[in-house]
Amino acid sequence: MLVKYEALEAQLKKGILPLYVVSGDEYLLVQEATDMIRVAARNQGVTERQVFTVDRSFKWEDLRLADNAISLFGDRKLIELRMPTGKPGRDGSKAIVQYISDLSPDNVTLIILPQLDWTTRKSAWVQALQKQSVFVEVNTVDVSQLGGWIATRLRRQNQQVDQACIRFLVGRVEGNLLAAWQEIQKLALLYPEGKLTEEQVRNAVLDVSRYDVFKVREAMLSKDTARFVRMMDGLKGEGTPLPLLLWVFVEEIRTLLKCREALDAGMRPADVARNQRLRGEHERLVMEALRHLDRRKLVEALQQASDIDRLVKGLDTKRGTSDAWDALTRLGLSFSDS
Repeated sequence: MLVKYEALEAQLKKGILPLYVVSGDEYLLVQEATDMIRVAARNQGVTERQVFTVDRSFKWEDLRLADNAISLFGDRKLIELRMPTGKPGRDGSKAIVQYISDLSPDNVTLIILPQLDWTTRKSAWVQALQKQSVFVEVNTVDVSQLGGWIATRLRRQNQQVDQACIRFLVGRVEGNLLAAWQEIQKLALLYPEGKLTEEQVRNAVLDVSRYDVFKVREAMLSKDTARFVRMMDGLKGEGTPLPLLLWVFVEEIRTLLKCREALDAGMRPADVARNQRLRGEHERLVMEALRHLDRRKLVEALQQASDIDRLVKGLDTKRGTSDAWDALTRLGLSFSDS
């Protein structure tokens, strides 16, 4: 059955089903949709996860074997099939139709596709998926819809702005949904709930120090320890909000972890970079860093960030804000030791 992105959360509350398909090119919304499915599956006892990426080395038989295999621990399994091109070929098309006709009731399958063209949508394998799955089409948010999308996201974090602010934000992000989401997250970190003034919004978006905030990740990944420490000291001296800086660190570590898992699953570096929307120098630094970073290291880094978050929020009463700055600096420097 076809389900709009906006209706997915309500559908999942009714109970997890055996087959889900998420199709779209809007990375942020696709990521949110797939995360909702993963969380719902985990909450209903689907604890094991196996990921496949369709590339030249992929064997369709492995998908069937994964669904039929019995877990060593008796756990239910989430099987993810990622198809970056959306073109399974003749053999793949037949394999998909056969696979979904005989799904194990113990598992949940999640198929992730790009936005499909008109011809592909009419193919037999897509028609079969639409009939037998919860098929979520994630539509691109165009510029004419972006203002409403921004206002809705702000309401979710109990913040409101006037139409002048909405127009300003739309103009700044130039139709980039991920950039809009980053600005919205920043407003939540910098300001309390309620009505925001135009001055607050402009100061947050136009603050020159924000460029240093995002450049600090480049210093971290490039192992330029002197530059990294200098930038951290400068940001601290400028009064940069710790929650904002921590958020930048966490987002970068999560990106690295997603890339690491995709590479470990056999995805080509170019496809990983495209899926994570890495560009230019940032792409080069991420791929270079991943040559020395394994999944364990990145999971540990996320745990350290969680501990630092407790310091920032004052939950660790034995330590203060200065310790949080020091801990965050040590976390960044740990990437130079990899």
